[in-house]
Amino acid sequence: MRESHLPNWQRIASMKRAAIHDSIPKQWLLDNGTLQRCKEQKKLTGSFIEGLLDPETVEITTLDSVDIVEKIRSGNFTSLQVMRAFCWRAAISHQLNGCLLEYFCDDAMIRAEQLDDYYAKHNKTVGPLHGLPLSLKDQFHVQGVDTSMGYVGWLNSYEGRKGTGKEKVVESELIRELRSLGGIPFCKTSPVQTLWFGETNNNIMGYSKNPVNQGLSSGGSSGGEGALQAMKGSPIGAGTDIGGSVSIPASFCGLYSIKPSHGRISYQEAANSSPGQMIINSVVGFMSSSPRSLQLMMASLMSTKPWMHDPEIVKMPWRDSEELRQRDQLCFGIFASDGIVSPHPPIARALQMTVEALEAEGHKVIIWNPPSHSEASKIHSAFTDADGGADVHQQLKLSGEPLIPELRPYFANGPVPPMPLLDFYDLCLKRKDYRRRYLEYWMSTLNQTGTGRPVDGVILPVAPTAAVIPAYASTTNVLDFTAVVIPVTTADSKIDVFNHSYRPLNELDRQNWQAYDPEKYDGAPCGIQVMGRRLEEEKMLSISQIIADALHNYKQQSSQM
Repeated sequence: MRESHLPNWQRIASMKRAAIHDSIPKQWLLDNGTLQRCKEQKKLTGSFIEGLLDPETVEITTLDSVDIVEKIRSGNFTSLQVMRAFCWRAAISHQLNGCLLEYFCDDAMIRAEQLDDYYAKHNKTVGPLHGLPLSLKDQFHVQGVDTSMGYVGWLNSYEGRKGTGKEKVVESELIRELRSLGGIPFCKTSPVQTLWFGETNNNIMGYSKNPVNQGLSSGGSSGGEGALQAMKGSPIGAGTDIGGSVSIPASFCGLYSIKPSHGRISYQEAANSSPGQMIINSVVGFMSSSPRSLQLMMASLMSTKPWMHDPEIVKMPWRDSEELRQRDQLCFGIFASDGIVSPHPPIARALQMTVEALEAEGHKVIIWNPPSHSEASKIHSAFTDADGGADVHQQLKLSGEPLIPELRPYFANGPVPPMPLLDFYDLCLKRKDYRRRYLEYWMSTLNQTGTGRPVDGVILPVAPTAAVIPAYASTTNVLDFTAVVIPVTTADSKIDVFNHSYRPLNELDRQNWQAYDPEKYDGAPCGIQVMGRRLEEEKMLSISQIIADALHNYKQQSSQM
C-alpha cells in the first residue's frame, strides 16, 4: 500500500520513525547486510554488537556508571568521549532493536563539551553525575523533543493536547535534578502502548524483542529501556513502575533495577496513564548493570533535596547503610511460589542458587508465608481497571490508532462504566487492611530469624518465566515496598528440562507450564527480586550488593568443583 493511501495514524508513525532514523549521524548507519544478519542472530548483545564498534567505544560502554564518572573526574576520559561512545552504541542498538522513540545526541554532545570546558576551567566536576549519559523511558518531558508515551496521537503535542504552549517546552522535575548533578539525557526509550502490559509494543516503533534472545520479549512496560541497557547503549536509565514495569524488563534483560517506594523520586511533570489514579502510585525506578550504579543515582538525586521542589517527596536525605554490610548474619524470607503460577525450571533454579549462595555465606533463609499474593493481585487489578479503560480509549481516539494485539483482550470492548465511588472507597479500605496484615506478618518473623530482627528482606521471583509472562511484581506496588532486581543466571536447556510429571495448580498454571520450552528459553537471563519494606531503598541496595557478592563467590566455588 502506497504511503499516501495509509490511514493518517500510520503516516504519522512512519514520519516519526523516519525522523528518528534521520537523527542518527550518517557514519553510524548500518548497511542492509548487517541489518539482515541481525535478523538471523539469536543474541545481539556482546560480541555481535561490539563487532560493529571500535575498541575505545567498547571499552567505555562496558564500564558501569560509577567507573564512568570516576574516569571523567580523574581526567582519563572527557565527557565528550563518553557521550560520543554511548551515542554511537545507542544508535546501533536502535537500528538492531527499535528500542528508541527519541534520540538527541547532537544536544547531548554540545552539553558534554560544555561540561569539559567547565572541568578544564575549574579543575572539578559540576556534580556527582558529571558527564554521565542518561536514557529515559518516554514518559519524561525533555525540552526540544516529543513525549509520546507510545501513543501516535501524542506526537507533536503536549500529552495529546495541541496549542497549549507546553509542547516540547516543559521539562520533568527529574530531568532538572539530573542536569543539575551533571547528568546528560541523550535518548528516550520505547514503552508499551498504554503502559498497561508486561511486554513492549506500540504503533510507532513496533515490538521490542529481547536482544539477549530475540525469540523472547524484553518485558514491559519499560521494555525499550531494558533492551537498550542489555545492549549497553546506556549506562543507566529511568523507567516507571506501577506493576513491575521496571522490575520485569530488568529481570528479562539481565539487569539490576530498583523500584523505590512512592515519595523518594520525583514524578512531577512526567506523563502517565490514568494519572488521576493515585492510590497505587506509579513510581520512577532505574535500571543499570550494577547495584552501586543504582546507589550512585539514588544518593545523588537525594542530594538535590527534591522535597524542596515536589510536594509529593518525603523529606528523607540518603542514609548510609554501612552498618548493615558489617552484620555477621542476615535473615531472608524465601517465597518460591505464590501458589497460583509456579516458576519455570530456570527461575526455580535461580531462586535455589540464591538461597544456597546466602547460606554458604552464613546467612539464614526461612520460608515466607505471608497474606495471599493473589489477594494483592486482585486489589491491584481493581484499582488499575477502575476507570473502565476511559483514559486508554481517549488517547487512542486522538489519532484513530488501534490497540496493539496484546491489549485487545483487555480493552477491546471498552470503555466500560467506571467503578462506583462507594466501591472504590471500599477497595481503598481493603488495600489498607492488606498492608496492615502483611506488615504484621513481616514483624512476626522476629521469633524465627535468630538475629533479633524480623527478616531483612524477601527473595521472590519477578515473573514465573525468563521472559514473556509477568507476575509476582505487582504485590510490591500494592504494598508500596522497595524492590531490587538481581540477575542470577541464564536458562540452560540441558539443565532446566521440562518436567512431564508436573501437575498444574490451576488452568493459568497449566497454560504457563505448557508454554515452557527449554530450547526457546535457552540463554535467557534469569533474575530474582529482593523486597524490603516501605522507604528502605538504602537497605535494599546494600542487601542487593551482599546477594550479588554471595552469588559471585558461589559461582566461583561451583566452577572449581
